Amino acid sequence: MQEFFIIKILLLSTLAFVFAFALTPALTHFLYKYKLGKKIRSNGETPIFTKMHAHKAGTPTMGGILVWATVLVFSLLFFYLAKIFPTDFLKNLNFLSRSETLLPLGALVVTALIGLFDDWLDVRGKGILGGGGLTIKYRLLVYALIAVIGSLWFYFKLEWTVLHVPFLGNFEIGWWYIPFFILVIVATSFSVNEIDGLDGLAGGTLLASFLAYGVIAFVMVRYDLAAFCGIIVGSLLAFLWFNIMPARFYLGDTGAMSLGVTLGIIAMLTNYVLLLPIIGLLFVVEALSVIIQLGSKKFFGRKVFLSAPIHHHFEALGWQEPKIVMRFWVIAGITTVIGLILFLLDRMM
Repeated sequence: MQEFFIIKILLLSTLAFVFAFALTPALTHFLYKYKLGKKIRSNGETPIFTKMHAHKAGTPTMGGILVWATVLVFSLLFFYLAKIFPTDFLKNLNFLSRSETLLPLGALVVTALIGLFDDWLDVRGKGILGGGGLTIKYRLLVYALIAVIGSLWFYFKLEWTVLHVPFLGNFEIGWWYIPFFILVIVATSFSVNEIDGLDGLAGGTLLASFLAYGVIAFVMVRYDLAAFCGIIVGSLLAFLWFNIMPARFYLGDTGAMSLGVTLGIIAMLTNYVLLLPIIGLLFVVEALSVIIQLGSKKFFGRKVFLSAPIHHHFEALGWQEPKIVMRFWVIAGITTVIGLILFLLDRMM
């Protein structure tokens, strides 16, 4: 029977790639037609970034629609096909379940719509309290709000109060689960948003992380969640086909915000969230580089990096964009493997 679930996950992942790939011409036509292009900051606060990325102005953002729309369509399609045509095959292809995938799907779509609004503000040159789009403060507020809702769902609906620490076991943390959940979601969302800055960078690193948690979910016999991760991986592969330099479009906040929140929720659902800083090590490094840069400028009046996040620092040092992206992909692959090794060793204990 396990072989069927392997086929199911691989089939859904492949179909997601094909669907997203086929959807791309229509999406890009729409984005270019209505000039929903990226705005490059030119307010004098980031001169190095502006100089390095001036040529990217006008390239459409909102490419993340390709990913979350594919996941949403597949979730609803196979759910209702199983209802309309209740054959065993279609029932088994359905992966939408309350215990495993309803919450991550809801978070993905809601956050994606908020991110879409933020992208629209950006391309129209509008913003909240100046600039284009939401400021960092307001983004963190959005992340926190979604995290609060998710934490209450876990605590009251799923009655989760246990945190698994690899190699040490399960620990009952009671109501502390709520603030811990909020911290994880906010930190993951912020980190993923920061790594979205070079052609193919966010897509490739996110793909590695979702692949890792897809494997973790499968080993834990959470096949619906594994299929959910597989569909995200398939659609991210299609996105990457068109996002590799020179990018036809960018992930945008509708993609980065939603996938960051969803990754954090999936990590919590598996209860292997403490492996996330290892699997997604680059997300941690990117976020820390921004925090260090902002802290140094505020308290010491000088910068630590030529430009932040750290991938822009390497750009400023003269590294070519494809070199940075490919090396980050290699690192993401290695940290994914290390995370999976630790997961399997923990399961063997």
